[in-house]
Amino acid sequence: MLTEKIHEFAPPRYSWLLLAGVAIANFTVYSGARFINRTRHHYILSLPLDDRIGLCTPFITIYVLAYLQWLTSYILAAHESREVCYRIMGGDIIAKLICFIIFLIVPTTLHRPEITGRNVFDRFTRFIYAVDYPDNLLPSIHCLESWICLRGSFMMTKVPGWYRPFTFIFTVLVFASTLLVKQHLLLDIPTAILTAEIGLALFRLLPL
Repeated sequence: MLTEKIHEFAPPRYSWLLLAGVAIANFTVYSGARFINRTRHHYILSLPLDDRIGLCTPFITIYVLAYLQWLTSYILAAHESREVCYRIMGGDIIAKLICFIIFLIVPTTLHRPEITGRNVFDRFTRFIYAVDYPDNLLPSIHCLESWICLRGSFMMTKVPGWYRPFTFIFTVLVFASTLLVKQHLLLDIPTAILTAEIGLALFRLLPL
């Protein structure tokens, strides 16, 4: 029974190349831009309101669970139809390429607070800080991915009725988490939405 359920959830073969492309684009954009920009000056594009947003380490759970949202949403898109799968994942890859260009034009960073607490959320946030450098911030790929998941939910007809409102609420929480765990600044969010929309629009213009 479990094997059958796993087989049903496994993405169809026509989506494998695109799923791999999304993962490769994500890794290449992050690592490539970080390598190229390693000795360059990085800008801090903070607004006055950014300084008033406090650290709330319990939101690190939402920040990390976003990866599960992306995986689940993209597999659901793959099961929806070939057209929806291509629109969502193709738009995602184009948006990532746009991110790469922006990362090279405007390298960004931020000052993250020192976390001295000893609870599980504080420890986990310190771990994330240790493995994820504060660069490649604008636009936020975290927010971009969750926004594309939200947009994709409105392209799907095979998902249950609760899926779209749940995706909307979770996407808003992901946006908040990037600020509340001090991984991003306010400007990183609208630029992520805009970049995602441009990626989705450009894919629809491709002669496929």
